[in-house]
Amino acid sequence: MGQKTMQIADTVEGLRAARAGLKGRVGLVPTMGALHAGHLSLVEQARADCDAVMVSIFINPAQFGPNEDLNRYPRDLPGDLAALEKAGVDVVFTPTPDLMYPPGYQTWVDVTDVARGLEGERRPGHFRGVATVVAKLFNLFQPQAAYFGQKDAQQAAVLKRLVCDLNFPLEMVICPTLREADGLAMSSRNAYLNPEQRRAAGVLYRALSAAGEFYAAGQRDPNRLRATMLDVLRAEPLAEPEYVSAADARSLRELDEPSDEPVLISMAVRIGTTRLIDNLLLPLTLNNRADLTAVLGG
Repeated sequence: MGQKTMQIADTVEGLRAARAGLKGRVGLVPTMGALHAGHLSLVEQARADCDAVMVSIFINPAQFGPNEDLNRYPRDLPGDLAALEKAGVDVVFTPTPDLMYPPGYQTWVDVTDVARGLEGERRPGHFRGVATVVAKLFNLFQPQAAYFGQKDAQQAAVLKRLVCDLNFPLEMVICPTLREADGLAMSSRNAYLNPEQRRAAGVLYRALSAAGEFYAAGQRDPNRLRATMLDVLRAEPLAEPEYVSAADARSLRELDEPSDEPVLISMAVRIGTTRLIDNLLLPLTLNNRADLTAVLGG
């Protein structure tokens, strides 16, 4: 028996018709396209857990600020669709901005406390855009499980809060970050880096690893953990740190005192004009699917 043909929907009616034909447990992987091995690992996990897998490809304008990279965000719809079909995806939804936000649109979802610091502080309105579009996708797809990556740890925590507060009947699954050989987290934005910048970008993981090693050796002072990350970053001339953080992994509140609770260390760093983010959960043994899902935003 041959593999079923992947269905592609670009209307709400088409998506709902495709969804109605799926039986059993359905997993959703929301994406903005420009897919890489990290996205496909989420699809693979969904495929292992579920009877059917659905994927959305939508570059969400509501989560980009006025001076961010919406217009130059990488796009490769034909390549994405080919990769998803090969991965055994059942349905792909490819809406336009006008479909998701038609004229007169005025309903927004705003998650508060967990969205305030870190990325939320530096990208006003970002998580309102994320929470709104994901709430719409959950409503449209009606999945039993949804899959997200650790690299966007605050996003995962915000969406876990969304699912809890709005009583969505689904399981949130947070999967570990996939990395290149030098530790750089896989990201669609890595395509912006020239060869010299790409070499320099490995400093993010080196900085996180250095703090992780200090923590494993017994260091619990959050100020020392932040200073360790900054020292490593500042040794790379092309790296411009925007922030480094050591926060409570559940509330995402910045730590002032040592804590024996799980800690999320994270950072945003500019390499040239490209803004990269990354994080690790401490203790390092927690960077697996089960613990990430349980701890982040828990």
